[in-house]
Amino acid sequence: MPSVHVAIAYYSGYGHTLEIAKAVRDGIESVPEARADMVDVADMSDAKWAILDAGDAIIFGTPTYMGSASGAFHAFAEATSKRWMTQQWLDKLASGFTNSGSMSGDKLHTLQYLSLLAAQHGMHWVSLGLMPGWNTTTSNEHDDNRLGFYLGAGAQTWNDQGPDAVHTADLSTARHLGARVATQALRYQHPVAS
Repeated sequence: MPSVHVAIAYYSGYGHTLEIAKAVRDGIESVPEARADMVDVADMSDAKWAILDAGDAIIFGTPTYMGSASGAFHAFAEATSKRWMTQQWLDKLASGFTNSGSMSGDKLHTLQYLSLLAAQHGMHWVSLGLMPGWNTTTSNEHDDNRLGFYLGAGAQTWNDQGPDAVHTADLSTARHLGARVATQALRYQHPVAS
């Protein structure tokens, strides 16, 4: 039976992004023949690098701080230069997610940063694949993709609330992203003969 391995390389400063990473993991694992591993990039080890290197896809996740990815994620991204020099992640699939306290909070910039990191590694970016929600008078804040991102999953959590306050629609959107990447990885790794 064909199978794929999707790694989630994330950083979470206050626990909100960790909750989103867990939802991404649940989405991946909802796809038969897909397995997920979560890698906290705050303290990388040889074993953690090996998980990322072995993945068919890597989904990057970070909070958006001051208009970009967190400092810890930037340090991880710079450390990937050893992989870049040997093109070790060439042709893997990639995607990304981010969270911030504001509805916009410059999350698009973070998603662009993540997609450029993937492009530098020669990876193939998988978009969210959802139409925007909460953008008509008949829609509401509980719609998937309520914040209207296309490039990846964007989430918003109030700054004065803990990880248990991550919006249910954002968690659902994150599960969608995980399932989409896992499904695309299966198609990419094991194409059906025509």
